[in-house]
Amino acid sequence: MSERGAEFFGGWITDNVMRGNVGADIVSVAELTAKLFADARAAGIAEDEIEEEVGSAYEAILAAIVGSEHSGNP
Repeated sequence: MSERGAEFFGGWITDNVMRGNVGADIVSVAELTAKLFADARAAGIAEDEIEEEVGSAYEAILAAIVGSEHSGNP
């Protein structure tokens, strides 16, 4: 298990989803998923380290977007 994968994902979601105005459409979520994995690789974190902790990164990003829309965040 990779706790650093979960920590990276949490920080990444805050910076890239919670503070931005992103859509929950399939293209936006797919682009964010690709960006997540590119940013993780640049930080030396494998995709597997993230998905071991959060499950499907695509589904986790979508859930974060939908959750932020319902909480009143931009």
